[in-house]
Amino acid sequence: MVTAPLTEIGPPTPRRHRITVEEFYRLAEAGILRADDRVELIAGEVFDMSPIGILHAAVVAAMAAAFHEAFGRSLVIWAQNPLRLDAASELQPDICLLAPRPDFYRSRPPGPADVRLVVEVADSSLAHDLDVKVPLLARHGIPEVWVVEATTRRTHRFRRPEGARYAECDLVEPTDVLEFALFQGTLAGLLP
Repeated sequence: MVTAPLTEIGPPTPRRHRITVEEFYRLAEAGILRADDRVELIAGEVFDMSPIGILHAAVVAAMAAAFHEAFGRSLVIWAQNPLRLDAASELQPDICLLAPRPDFYRSRPPGPADVRLVVEVADSSLAHDLDVKVPLLARHGIPEVWVVEATTRRTHRFRRPEGARYAECDLVEPTDVLEFALFQGTLAGLLP
């Protein structure tokens, strides 16, 4: 058997080093990731998130207020807090509507079974939200996802997860009424 010299084969392809959520937190404890770093862990990779601008913040605040008015304490409105999808993915969605719990998730972070709706507000992150986060959320069975374009207020709405996609996708204009499928309620005037 004749073997080719290593230079003809080429060097081995570098592999990505993926980390778990537990390792992610150890990076923060060690000071490698700072408390004010805006990062998410997606499939074992750390992603930098864009800084929150005033428009983004205003849209999130208005939506959180509307959700509080619409649902009171029947849901937990979880704004810009961690959502652990699995051992290698932890996002910080702009808003999650979660099943109510007396301890407000103090004893364990919310996971996919707790989520009723995930909302992402996109300034510069629209492509990342649609191409990376939405399929990830579908794979974890999140029943409904909204990606709101901050500048236009158009909402990409995804329902009925099937594998890495949603069977139902539509684009809701800012003048239309957004309906939340699990509660059959309308949230008119939701966006500023």
